[in-house]
Amino acid sequence: MTQGRQHFINGAWTPARAPDALVAINPADGQRVARFAQAETGEVDAAVMAARAAFPGWVETALEERLALLKRVADGIAAAGDELAALITAQMGCPTSFCRAAQIGLPIGDIHTTIAAAERLHDETLGRSLVQKDPIGVVVAITPWNFPLHQIMAKVGPALAAGCTVVLKPSEVTPLDAAVMARIFDDAGAPAGVFNVVFGGRETGEALVSHPEVDMISFTGSTRGGRAVAAAAAGDLKKLSLELGGKSANLILDDADLETVVPAALGQAFINSGQVCAALSRLIVPASQKAQVEAIAAEAAKGWTLGDPADPATRLGPLATHAQQAGVRQAVKDAIGQGARVVAGGLDIPAELAAGAYVAATVLSDVTSDAPIAQHETFGPVLTILTYADEAEAVRIANDTRYGLSGGVWSADEARAVALARRLRTGQVVINGAGLDLAAPFGGVKQSGLGRENGAYGLEEFVAPKAITRPQA
Repeated sequence: MTQGRQHFINGAWTPARAPDALVAINPADGQRVARFAQAETGEVDAAVMAARAAFPGWVETALEERLALLKRVADGIAAAGDELAALITAQMGCPTSFCRAAQIGLPIGDIHTTIAAAERLHDETLGRSLVQKDPIGVVVAITPWNFPLHQIMAKVGPALAAGCTVVLKPSEVTPLDAAVMARIFDDAGAPAGVFNVVFGGRETGEALVSHPEVDMISFTGSTRGGRAVAAAAAGDLKKLSLELGGKSANLILDDADLETVVPAALGQAFINSGQVCAALSRLIVPASQKAQVEAIAAEAAKGWTLGDPADPATRLGPLATHAQQAGVRQAVKDAIGQGARVVAGGLDIPAELAAGAYVAATVLSDVTSDAPIAQHETFGPVLTILTYADEAEAVRIANDTRYGLSGGVWSADEARAVALARRLRTGQVVINGAGLDLAAPFGGVKQSGLGRENGAYGLEEFVAPKAITRPQA
């Protein structure tokens, strides 16, 4: 079986009608990695109906057995870690050192966090009613390319734990690791139809979202894509979980140690080449400290050199596609034309990397809150510096976008940082560079989406509470 050239439907690899319709490209050099399939309407229907047929049996499967399957899948991911990491690096340019740690470590963490949450998911009694947590039904999971395995398991894991069955459509940029995941689920003993994978682009996604036998859509992608999914799902009033774009603020308070904080803030913006929906891409600093912040940022940015993502020493690889590169470069060019000043990086890249989708680690200053570069998601290694006079203005600037996915606050006084974090309109705030907590809910407000992922909150997305009410005694 050539990865991605067949669909995984009803527990078997199914020859695709269009096995070579799409192409995966290595963004480091523009070379073809593989051809893969585009699922047509009939194949979409077969996958959805397989999930529908498997649903009654999966609902009746004991929770312990469902979680045991997920444990075996976690072991399978760990065993295939090198293979999966190499595929992700080849498809979307993630540097191999970061890829092995994060792109493989996170989905394993997702599974263990889901298992812990599922073990606490019980029916409860409220008043005279028994509240039963029923699974939603057939779930379509549409996942992005920036953290492909993490997003697969952040959706598929809790859906299966809750008793739902799943049809997965991975991003057309990163299909090959999803094919390995189908193999891992098969080897782990997933019953036929419980987990299905179809490959394809927008047309495949549209067919899945509009299918009448689908009960829920879990989608991660752009805000524009989320609107399209919501519109297509509205006819049948399907449940939606949408994790969308962000333009998150990182606030440095006037008591923070700039020599420590500013380099760390660059990491919060440039990790995964800035291709993180929760990237803290707006650095909001006291106006009196602007020059010092710029100097430290310019020096720290030198450590984010571009290079071959297959080289373990590379910290900043290419963007996932050449189209993404063009969009980010245009945003930087426009910002410069609108008065932004380049502190580090900019439009130049080394000649030896010209064939790849590279963008230099870029820091821009003299940016106002209403500038397009400060309002629109860039999804590349671009950090803008904005200034404030007092905390009230800092909060106003932080909240002054249509997004609300993440945020950060830095202060020598943790209580002060938490007090300010409470005033931010966003789904998550990271205090003093705290690492990702997979047990905490992740998701946005405003145009950053609907619903939550991770832990107990993520698991609850896939259940429908049913009240069984008894008469008054």
